[in-house]
Amino acid sequence: MPNKLNHRMTAQDAAFLYLERSHAPLHIGSLGVYEGQIPFQRFVEHIASRIPSIPRYRQRVLFVPFGLAHPTWEDDPDFDVERQIFFTELPAPGTFEQLKELSVELFKEPLDRTKPLWEMHVIHGLEGDRSAILCKVHHCMVDGVSGIELLMAVVDITQEPAPPPEPDNWQPKPLPTTSSQLADAFWDNLETQREMWQEIGETILDPRARIQRSQDVARSMTNASPWMSRPAPRTPFTTKLDAGRHVAFSEMSFPEIREIRTTLGGTVNDVVLAIITGALRGYLETRGYDVSGEEPRVAVPVNIRMEDEEGALGNRISFMLTPLPIGEADPAKRLEAVRGRLDTLKAENQAGAMESFTRLASYAPASWHAFAGSLPPSNTVVNMICTNVPGPMIPLYSIGHLLLAHYPLVPLSMDMGIGIGVTTYNQKLFFGVMANPQAVPDIERLGQFIDESYLALREAAGVQPSDVPEIGGHSTNGVGEHANVAAPQATG
Repeated sequence: MPNKLNHRMTAQDAAFLYLERSHAPLHIGSLGVYEGQIPFQRFVEHIASRIPSIPRYRQRVLFVPFGLAHPTWEDDPDFDVERQIFFTELPAPGTFEQLKELSVELFKEPLDRTKPLWEMHVIHGLEGDRSAILCKVHHCMVDGVSGIELLMAVVDITQEPAPPPEPDNWQPKPLPTTSSQLADAFWDNLETQREMWQEIGETILDPRARIQRSQDVARSMTNASPWMSRPAPRTPFTTKLDAGRHVAFSEMSFPEIREIRTTLGGTVNDVVLAIITGALRGYLETRGYDVSGEEPRVAVPVNIRMEDEEGALGNRISFMLTPLPIGEADPAKRLEAVRGRLDTLKAENQAGAMESFTRLASYAPASWHAFAGSLPPSNTVVNMICTNVPGPMIPLYSIGHLLLAHYPLVPLSMDMGIGIGVTTYNQKLFFGVMANPQAVPDIERLGQFIDESYLALREAAGVQPSDVPEIGGHSTNGVGEHANVAAPQATG
């Protein structure tokens, strides 16, 4: 993986630190279920051998005095990989339900800002002779796409990987003094001002491109103004967050998802959002919510990395904001409605306009960003965030142990009591639904509605199941609570 590491955080990266609260930490993660028992000490040595290829993993955050610039990444003089990786044993009988409960307890704890902002937990004792690895990494370090790239740096595509490289004899640079921090902040701020004035000068010399961009931003904001000016509907998911969390998992056949897309039209992301829309419809009806009324809004992160930015860490994302047509009862028509709305947003380049708006906002002083992040959370625009990150479609291994399932774990923030992560791995689509118990007291029921929504859409598309589903029960392979509702093969 190329080492394209910035020293100072961008405004977007730093925002995830400014917005973080002790009861609402902003790290992302995953829960991987593996064949066999992964030896803990050997795993630690394995990760230690890979650290030179991901040098950010041995750097920590350093804040600038008086908030004069965004934080920087500095070598951690006390870095020790054994301080980042932990061992946990499930009590007997080691059910998947116990694993979920433990995962939530581990995931909801904030990362220690005095160390590099990542952790791994090796978990033994899962029934069926399996183990698990829970990974946490702060959102200021990676977004979903670069998180997958980090995953590929610590796993292998074969059971017998190449020998590890020779140790690089890394010596950490000493932490900067306060005076050097202030000097660096001064020069970096000066460079930012120079870039801003350069843009102004280029606009004067050749205004056409800038005018076009401004028109794109204005058009997108105009089209979005009915949503931005009118608060999002007050659903049961909107709540003042506390530290409580629970999670539901599902997995589905990716070939079937592609066949649904081919039959009914749209993209894989359209199909995913249609499944979620159907699940929210069913669940909210059971809560007495009028699904024929206002439509919940979802923010869909969009990767805006250019080709030459692949391998770069940090956040390079924008968003599309779309209402979900939960009032539509027909699964195929729901997908059609979702597809139409997303096609319109893409045609309007809403994600590009949002990115331009974010970039303009980044010119504001760092102290302004830090102050804004410290204010009480206020969110009237969106009800939830749903991420859909493509992952590797081939089997992966950790020191020879096959990765059976890879469930995303997402943070909650800004009064959004539910968040959904989706990723692909080895011809399957994995859902991870994180919720605050006040917003979703019965999360397993919501997980069942996700399964049922998928099956209804599959039936509407006339797609033949590749395996017999077990809605609401344990799968035949025992990977997850709602796993294998349409899995193409047994994996354990």
